[in-house]
Amino acid sequence: MHNSPYLLKPASVQSVMLRVLAALLPGLAAYVGFFGMAILVQIALASATALAAEALILKLRDKPILLFLGDGSALVTAWLIALSLPPLVPWWLTVLAVVLAIVVAKHLYGGLGQNPFNPAMVAFALMIVAYPQLMSRWPAPGAADFATQWQMISGAAVAGLDALTSATPLDALRTALHTAGSGASVASAISAAQGSTFGQFAGRGWEWVAGGYLLGGLWLLQQRIISWHLPLAFLATLTLLAGMAHWIDGQHFAEPLFHLFGGGAMLAAFFIITDPVSAATTPRGKLIFAAGIALITWIIRSFGAYPDGIAFGVLLMNIAVPLIDRATQPPVFGHKDSAHRDFDHGGPS
Repeated sequence: MHNSPYLLKPASVQSVMLRVLAALLPGLAAYVGFFGMAILVQIALASATALAAEALILKLRDKPILLFLGDGSALVTAWLIALSLPPLVPWWLTVLAVVLAIVVAKHLYGGLGQNPFNPAMVAFALMIVAYPQLMSRWPAPGAADFATQWQMISGAAVAGLDALTSATPLDALRTALHTAGSGASVASAISAAQGSTFGQFAGRGWEWVAGGYLLGGLWLLQQRIISWHLPLAFLATLTLLAGMAHWIDGQHFAEPLFHLFGGGAMLAAFFIITDPVSAATTPRGKLIFAAGIALITWIIRSFGAYPDGIAFGVLLMNIAVPLIDRATQPPVFGHKDSAHRDFDHGGPS
């Protein structure tokens, strides 16, 4: 039998952010194992840039630098940006993305707790629109050693670049279906693109990376850092949409496992859409918010020009958050609505 008091001490921002970073480690380990050390370089570069940009803005705003730098929020943003961008992009693109996230998407709106848009997704969306060719530099599993990856990150010319990079599973499938024409099927597209791209049910290597994110996300749930509403609604809606489309037309729509493990779905479900600042806050609102992101993601993946639609889904649903929260506010304890008041007074006058 436990002794009182039963009230739990609220976790500090620093404690929460450190546990989020720890939860990313299983996916990061799989990332390094299959795709090399380039991602570690990008994380270090993004982290240093985020801390420098945060410190500069805090100084300009006359805020306590050490206090805000120590909360870990800038590092979480940096890691999410680095894990969302291709690890073989040149260094300046990572720096630019992080600066835009910290300075524009975060501090322009007032800093931590004030930003209406997810900073990492703002950075990703801007980069994929501005530099689509560079944003396709995803590594092929085991295709390049660290020295070659370092050359690519530093911006040096590398011979045989096409052989060292690979499309993501979502992009490879979309391209294969488009190239083969209207008579192509998912099975034939995957067969034509076999090799280093596809694994057992999604992308080679990416299945394990997504599994690592899933493991870390479940730990965050166990630690009560995040609630179940957002990841469950997102993954369930994406599974339902992909499953229905595959059941109706399995020749042209990939099965649910491909959508769950072939892109950034697991990273988004547990680490991106769960941003406590830019996401919906009410229980029902979280379900609507996450389901909306999944719907937009699936539509863009299936019919859009971009291989993945998570960033656009997040930003579009960020716009709707005030309306969602207002429409889904739970009733206040002890409050009676108009119908109850009329009944208590013998009906409407």
